[in-house]
Amino acid sequence: MQLKDIMTPAVERLPQDASVQEVAQMMKAIDVVMIPVYDGDRLVGMVTDRDLALRVVAEGCDVAHTPAHAVMTPAVISCYEDQTVDEAAQVMEQHQIRRLIVLNRHKRLVGIVALGDLATHRRSKKVAGEALSEISKEPGAAAAQPEPVHVR
Repeated sequence: MQLKDIMTPAVERLPQDASVQEVAQMMKAIDVVMIPVYDGDRLVGMVTDRDLALRVVAEGCDVAHTPAHAVMTPAVISCYEDQTVDEAAQVMEQHQIRRLIVLNRHKRLVGIVALGDLATHRRSKKVAGEALSEISKEPGAAAAQPEPVHVR
């Protein structure tokens, strides 16, 4: 099964100069924990709920005037839509992440796949269980896996 068969295709995104307040408001409105950040039509990073907690709240930043690019995670770990669910699970295990950006072969964002997406499909429940087990391990404990696609 390929990622395009199980991913969530509709992905909200914000420009890199959007305020972190706008980011948080969008997260709340659409009930997500990460928002992709764009510079024009190029994916440059993502802001997660953890980014907001550690880089905005903990640092006492002005949410109305701090731009998304100042607090985003620039290294976006991703896979291609035609890769298999097993390959995505391996990347999630390797990087100990629960959500993965999905790109087309032109490196354009086409979706997001979460560990929960793997778990809701019968054929991939075992894969999801194995991935969760590996993701939950201490950092650095995951075995070497195939290289993911990095978008910069």
